[in-house]
Amino acid sequence: MAKRFDKAQTVFDTHAHLDQSEFDADRGQVLDRARAAGVEGVLCLGTTADSSEAVVALAQQHAEVYAGVGIQPNCVAQAAEGDWLRVVQLLDRPKVVALGETGLDRYWDYAPMALQQEYLDRHLRLAQQRGLPVVIHCREAEADLLPMLREAAARGPIQGLLHAFSGSADLAAECLAMGLYVSFAGNVSYTNKKFADLRAVAASIPADRLLLETDSPYLIPHPLRGREKRNEPAWIVHTAQALAEQRHVTLDALAGQTTANARRLFRLDG
Repeated sequence: MAKRFDKAQTVFDTHAHLDQSEFDADRGQVLDRARAAGVEGVLCLGTTADSSEAVVALAQQHAEVYAGVGIQPNCVAQAAEGDWLRVVQLLDRPKVVALGETGLDRYWDYAPMALQQEYLDRHLRLAQQRGLPVVIHCREAEADLLPMLREAAARGPIQGLLHAFSGSADLAAECLAMGLYVSFAGNVSYTNKKFADLRAVAASIPADRLLLETDSPYLIPHPLRGREKRNEPAWIVHTAQALAEQRHVTLDALAGQTTANARRLFRLDG
């Protein structure tokens, strides 16, 4: 494992899926390792109504876990009647600090785009009504996402973030102008040429809009990629180190800034 953050510094993992079966055998140990590595908080995101209920339960069981509830774009075609109402009702539970994961995805062909757009619109409108941040997934769907975000911004302020950012500099710039944050996962640590543009975007994000995540169990960071089968929150140290180097700041400075940003966005400072 990479070095721990300085004992005076901690970091916040703004996106993980610790409810998934990959963690069933050792979920408690995963969180123990996260604490030992200096992770002060983990936002677990629901992908279905059942998953949303599971992450809310995890947040009740573990002090450092917070929950976001929603129906992920690749799951909307399987949503049953009443699932959306279940998600809405979960917003009143303790430690639910965000709506999502929502968004659009053209990489996987799991749900018609029109249905994905319908659910994204539901999430955006509800987030605006409740004054909650929304966690947005976008994979190969920038041209579909931006008009919907512009329409939402015309209604009123949007709070939230683009998670596991993999898009263009233009997408980042327009979303920043709307007031959104941008979060980076393990792929920003990949050193091959394919990810050079992503590293450049990551270096350009204003410090007060930058967030870190693992997207556990996905997007294992370098140098563990290819060696491990599953990502986990403790390994955010590797992503943070890579991003700190790209931005020419210290690891602890990056951890402090991104943690302050997460606490501000999710209103965890009181």
